[in-house]
Order: sequence, then C-alpha cells, then structure tokens
Amino acid sequence: MKKDIHGVILLDKPTGMSSNAALQKIKHGFNAKKAGHTGSLDPLATGLLPICLGQATKVSEYLLKSHKKYTTVLKLGEVTDTLDSEGEVTITMPVDVSDEQLQAALGQFRGDIKQVPPMYSALKKDGQPLYKLARKGEIIERPARDMTVHSLEAKRIDLDHVELSVHCSSGFYIRSLCHDLGQVLGCGAHVVELRRTDIKAISVEVAHSLEQVLAADLKDVLLPLDVLINDMPKIEISDAQANSMIQGKPTLAGDLVTSELTRFYQPNGYLYGVGKVSDDGFIKAQKTFVDTAN
Repeated sequence: MKKDIHGVILLDKPTGMSSNAALQKIKHGFNAKKAGHTGSLDPLATGLLPICLGQATKVSEYLLKSHKKYTTVLKLGEVTDTLDSEGEVTITMPVDVSDEQLQAALGQFRGDIKQVPPMYSALKKDGQPLYKLARKGEIIERPARDMTVHSLEAKRIDLDHVELSVHCSSGFYIRSLCHDLGQVLGCGAHVVELRRTDIKAISVEVAHSLEQVLAADLKDVLLPLDVLINDMPKIEISDAQANSMIQGKPTLAGDLVTSELTRFYQPNGYLYGVGKVSDDGFIKAQKTFVDTAN
C-alpha cells in the first residue's frame, strides 16, 4: 500500500537521467503516494533537484519561479541541433577567440536581457512540447522572453572550452546562453557539462546522491516541506485560526499584520498555510496543509 509521506528530499541528480526518472525512482523506492519536483534538469545536467513528497508538492511552485545558480562548461567551435553535446553537430568553425574578447562578450548577457528559448525544450505549442516538434524537423518561431542575469563569470579551461558561473532568473536556458555567446564570439558553442548548484538559498552541498537516497532510512533524508519556503516571513496563528483556514472559512487576522507571502504556523509548530493578511483584516490563504507529521 502506498504511503502518505510529506516532506522534501534534496537530490543531487546524476547525469544521463531525466528528472522524471529520478523522481519515479525515489517515489517507488519509498512507496510514496504522491511526488513531484520543482523544475526539470536536462538529462545531461547534474545538480540540485528537490523532490517533493505528499503535501510538499503544494509549495513546489514557489521554487519554479525562483532565481537559480549554475555552472556550465561550453565547447567553442561547434553548434549542435539541441545546443548541447547530446545533439548532432550542425556547424563547425575555427576558434580564434582571445580571453579579452570572451570577457568583453559577457557584458551583453548580464542584467535584464531578452532570450529566445531553444526548440529542444519542454515549452509547448498547441499542447505539443517543442522538443517533439524539433525531432520531426519542425522549427517554429519562439518569442524572446524577458530574463535577468544577476551575475555571469567565465573561466577559460583551454582553447575550446570555457566554464561559466551563472546566477539567473526563473525560466532561463543555459543552453541558449551558451549558443548565443558562441554566436557573438563568431565561432559557435554548445553545452558539454551543466550543473545546478543553488535554488534560492538552497545549495547542492546539502543534497544527496540518488544512491544515498535509495539506501537511506527515510527519516535521514526527508526534510520538512517548509525548507523550500524558508525565505518567507513566518507568523504563529491560533489553533482556532488554523482550523478555520483548513475548513476554508473567512479567518480574522486579529493583531497579525503582513502584506507579503507569509508562512502561518500553529502553536504546535506545524505549518498550516501560506498566504497574506488582507487590508480588511482577514487571513487570505493561498495554500493550506493538514498535519504533515510522518
């Protein structure tokens, strides 16, 4: 029988595996009823992939929209159809790029920029993922999207390889960045390594490998669901307010004041909801939770 398990497992996803495959291994490994993740990593990529179990899936959307950090290695001189090393090489060009030219080119990709998503992505057109259309040889126009690159640094590894450290907004495509940088440099480029190191304030340094997770006792790897939203302010509410929130009733805030998304805790320490206090003095819950103790 499937188990009601509520919490988060911080996974360091291995390369060569889809995010969904990693999710399913953990879900089945612990016989969990419900599981989800907080935003896919390409099969090529490694790094931080929070796995949400049970009611933790309710807060996963707050990470989907969060800023993230990556390290990536790109290869200069080759363009591929997928913009990474899993695709077919479509263009080969000589590499004649100085370190000074590389550093100068980075300036075009810092701050608020426009980015065109790659065809090989999970974005959809008329219900079809773009990568499925791309596999059929179809190329459709993708509108550029507003993105923010908080920081971007490069380190030359050798003539053909460059390591980038990127801190970017949600929805950013590292493959597109590397492709576009290659175009600016005039030699083309594609991703050969990609690692997600941070989501908000959560670091891959505290994550576990898939092998460690599957071999562990659940209590040793399962974190409370609020680890995903610990950047939100927190307020303690009464038992009566918590019960009212769970039942979906209008709940008076009393002397509680908050205008931003806030975690509401019951006196026993359980997270009972996420929401705001409205101008008319009511708690407006976006999410509510039942007792998540396992």
